[in-house]
Amino acid sequence: MADPESLRLRPGAGTLLWVSEGEVLRGFGPALYESARDGRLVREFALPAMFTPDPARQRGPRDNLGFEGLAVTPDGRHAWLAMENALIQDGPAPTTQAAGGPCRLMLVDLETGRAVRQIAYTPDPIPLQPLLPGSHADNGISEILMLDSNRMLVLERAYATGAGNSLRLYEIETRDATDVLNTSVLAAGNHRPAAKTLVADFASLGLSRLDNTEGLCWGPALPDGKRMLVVVSDDNFNPLQTTQFAAFEYTDRP
Repeated sequence: MADPESLRLRPGAGTLLWVSEGEVLRGFGPALYESARDGRLVREFALPAMFTPDPARQRGPRDNLGFEGLAVTPDGRHAWLAMENALIQDGPAPTTQAAGGPCRLMLVDLETGRAVRQIAYTPDPIPLQPLLPGSHADNGISEILMLDSNRMLVLERAYATGAGNSLRLYEIETRDATDVLNTSVLAAGNHRPAAKTLVADFASLGLSRLDNTEGLCWGPALPDGKRMLVVVSDDNFNPLQTTQFAAFEYTDRP
């Protein structure tokens, strides 16, 4: 069983890497897979025990808040996996009043299949207020993308009932955060999360609407040599939503 999310081509190998968010309520957790282009499963990666669902829901991943993002390093040797929200033992999901607990971003060696590093990333408080107080609202990581070997773009996607979506793109430097691979519980004082810099608030980019954007990739180089950043939204099979592709000129920070 799987709940597929992000998909990336593995350079050199010609295979596809993809993550499953998992469905804790149905007994299966987040996962990373490698498949051939014809769909044949090549392997499932072994993950640290912290990502195994807990039937008592005292620790481990939350339902529908597992691996949402996937990025391959430029040399093709490693992949980063991003949790949408914090593991239960690491802190709460974001609210409109407070930031969420730290999401774990894990680096996997694609040759050995082993996790080699983990860092923490703290998502913003939910930036939108639902029109009906107490109705559904959320925020978390929906996708990641490497800028270079160590710098990463992180997309935070939020939704509030009646208010719609918010999309904020951040940049982080992965080397500046503490390695928490062997830290079973993330708490204040036992780690340094990745510092983040706002790159763009999509509400200011002139789109006709903001939807459930879950994909980021680099497009072909523009005539002036700058990068094209392409984003795509997931309509959730909902007639009130849309599958939206948008392309932007990306200017790197000095």
